[in-house]
Order: sequence, then structure tokens, then C-alpha cells
Amino acid sequence: MTARVLVLYTGGTIGMVPSEQGYVPCPGFDGRLREELGERAAELPEYDLVEFDQLIDSANLTPAHWTRIVQMLEKRWHEYDGFVVLHGTDTMAYTASALSFLLRGCDRPVIITGSQIPLSQLRNDGVDNLVTALLLAADRRITEVCVCFNGRLLRGNRARKVRTSGFDAFDSPNAPWLGQVGIDIELQEDLLLPPGTPDFLQPDFDPAAVVMLPVFPGMPARLLEAAWNAPGVRGLVLQSYGVGNPPDADEAWMASLERACNQGVTMINISQCQQGAVCQGVYATGAALNRLGVVAGADLTPEAAFAKLHVLLTQHREPQSVRQALAQVLCGEQS
Repeated sequence: MTARVLVLYTGGTIGMVPSEQGYVPCPGFDGRLREELGERAAELPEYDLVEFDQLIDSANLTPAHWTRIVQMLEKRWHEYDGFVVLHGTDTMAYTASALSFLLRGCDRPVIITGSQIPLSQLRNDGVDNLVTALLLAADRRITEVCVCFNGRLLRGNRARKVRTSGFDAFDSPNAPWLGQVGIDIELQEDLLLPPGTPDFLQPDFDPAAVVMLPVFPGMPARLLEAAWNAPGVRGLVLQSYGVGNPPDADEAWMASLERACNQGVTMINISQCQQGAVCQGVYATGAALNRLGVVAGADLTPEAAFAKLHVLLTQHREPQSVRQALAQVLCGEQS
């Protein structure tokens, strides 16, 4: 194959090794991978591997890492036909969503993958996931950020980790798979985003700017107040019930929500349900959010809502501008 692929190793389970404290990130992944692939490497696209200077366990991910990944990709964008980002599974969906917004208008594949069991272990899923990701990264029909895991190709900003231990850890509950890899590689070409010119946004994220808060029965208003009224908070992802319903009978709770909106905090409302969309106004409880100016998050995943709000807050200062951009479909992230 003549395609050239860059593999960016950020850390994560796929490259970890055992220690007395459990699995830990370990440098030198390129050598271990080439030894594992052996003669099979000749059948794969030509690839180079670059790894983060400081490898991360993805549980320690911050929005600043998203900018770092984009910087590394932009520097080498025109040298390669596609890219594979190796990432830990815990926050893979957050990074996939963020990269989809930061690289909006991709003109080549960016395939994110990892594994549930390290490559260093005899029985692992890392080899299959990485081999499949390399093949997909060489396929120029794909021009967007995707997650590839266990033979599934998912739109990055639609993917979620749905299982803690199964090899089929990722799915896209509100969107069809973009492809499936079995005996053959089957792409749903009619679902793929068209090519464009990537933005290569590299914002200086404020990690305190966005908070995410699930609603629960009896949730005190003081908890909501503490979430949005903390220093630096400009946006809140509200995870409400069903089609977007808050506890509107709690006057103190709704008053806190109104104060937040009046003080310029941008709020987006998504459902706690895995499948289906927010439809504010079907019930009177949800209609109250429309009156306050809370954005209905349609069928955004929590990870996509969080990343989208973070990115938009770096581009817009006025809350109204952020709300307008939130309601738009930017790169296939919502129906």
C-alpha cells in the first residue's frame, strides 16, 4: 500500500505495562508495536509513530490535551494521508468529540482507537483495533474524525463508551455506524461527511469554563447554584430527565437556573437517556427552560455537548452568540 499514516500515541491502556500499582503508561511503544506486528507490517500502510513526551492515563485528560493533539496533527497534516490517534478509553469519546469541532472540515481520516487490554498482554484487543485503524486511516473516502473499536467505525462526536470491560466498549446510540469491519471493510459512504478545509483550532481552554450536572430526585438548589456560580464558569451542560424535563415544581431550583441565565451562563440541556432527543416543550416542565433561554441539546451525547460548549466558548464572548452556535449542527454531532 502506498498510503502514509501517522500514528500519534497519547497514552492509554493499549501501551501500558504492569507495575506494582497496576497498569501504567510506558514510553517506547513504537518498538513494542513493530515487534508485535512482525511480518504483518508489510501488508499495512506505511506508518510513522510519534508519542507524547508525557504520556497520559486518559482519566487525567484535560481540555489542554485536545489543543496539543491538534498542534501535533497540523504540523504534519500534509505529510500523511491519514492519522491514527491512540488514546485511553475512559475519555476517548470526549477527545473524539472535541477533535471533530477543532478539525471541522477535515479532508482526510483521523481515526481514534485504543484497547481494553494492553498490547503487552498475551490476549489483547489492541492489535486488531490498531490494524483496523491503520487500514481505515489510509482510506481517503473518510474525511472526518472517527472512533474505530471492535470492528465498528463511529462518528467521533456520536461515540460513547457504553461498556466498562467488553471489547465492544464503544457504540453510537443515536446514530448509525459509519462502517463495519468483518471479513470485508464496509463503509456507509452516504453517511460520511464531505471533505473540506480543516480549521485547526488551537484554543487556550479554560478547564473551569464548563461544568456538567445531572439532575436527580430531590436535588437541592444549592448544588445547582454551586455548580454555575463557581469562579470561571461560563457554560453548563444540564442532564435532565427524558425529553428534557427539569424539576420545575422546585421554585428555588428554577430561580437559580434563571439567575444563571441572566448572569450570562450559557446552558445546554441534554437527556440522561442513552437514546432519543431533548424536545423542550412537550411537557410544561421543559417549556420552562425555553422561556429562560436554555438551549435544547437535541440528541447530543454528554461528551459532544461538553466539548462543543467548551470550543464555542473560546470563539464567542457573548452568551447569545454561543447559544446560537450551540443550536447549529456543525459536523454531524446531532440530528
